[in-house]
Amino acid sequence: MSGNVQLLSDTLAGAKAAGRSALIAYLPAGFPTVDGGIAAIKAVFDGGADVVEVGLPHSDPVLDGPVIQTADDIALRGGVKIADVMRTVREAYEATGRPVLVMTYWNPIDRYGVERFTAELAEAGGAGCILPDLPVQESGLWREHAEKHGLATVFVVAPSSKDARLAEITAAGSGFVYAASLMGVTGTRASVGAQAQDLVRRTKATTDLPVCVGLGVSNAVQAAEVAGFADGVIVGSAFVKLMLDAPDENAGLDAVRALAADLAKGVRGPV
Repeated sequence: MSGNVQLLSDTLAGAKAAGRSALIAYLPAGFPTVDGGIAAIKAVFDGGADVVEVGLPHSDPVLDGPVIQTADDIALRGGVKIADVMRTVREAYEATGRPVLVMTYWNPIDRYGVERFTAELAEAGGAGCILPDLPVQESGLWREHAEKHGLATVFVVAPSSKDARLAEITAAGSGFVYAASLMGVTGTRASVGAQAQDLVRRTKATTDLPVCVGLGVSNAVQAAEVAGFADGVIVGSAFVKLMLDAPDENAGLDAVRALAADLAKGVRGPV
């Protein structure tokens, strides 16, 4: 079975044709449980997310702030495995028909086996992978297998990336480019800032791929701000925090569904 890179591309193009940014949500697999994580993904899709990134929990998540680290720790203590991540992708895709990616550090894929991982992700209906710590110059094996299986390879660019480096990264990627809005780890912030706009402008000068902004967006006002210059708005920590703070799972599902609906309005224009 081929993966769903085309579904991802069509979804992002459809949002652009509608005159808006895409809303991309992030939630870790296995949090608060495997079943609970699948329910949370369905809830954010119900609320209006266009795409979901499923986090593969990792014991040393260098890009992730304390909120996502806490959720990862809960998932890992619950015994989450790569098989559970694949099940999460499969059930979320089958229930919604929407694009579902995996966001993971390289080490778990390397240990699991690139061919095995890409084949299983494609078979589950996955659209691709976001690989924040895989250097482009070391990505040949991954990209070969991802392309063979119809999966997007999404690389992360940062404000510190020089223009020549941006061109190298975007030439190797597919699906979209993940623009980290500021230096540092994930987490909600009071403002997303001009740094992100400049990074998007410089990245767009090197590629026709959609450029989607993550790190820091937590409400509709910020989503509208980012939607003014980016092709997609990526929100993670804000969803995870609602699940962490909820008194029970149903309350958490209601909260993330409501936030997705609020953000979906935000990506459609000024709030």
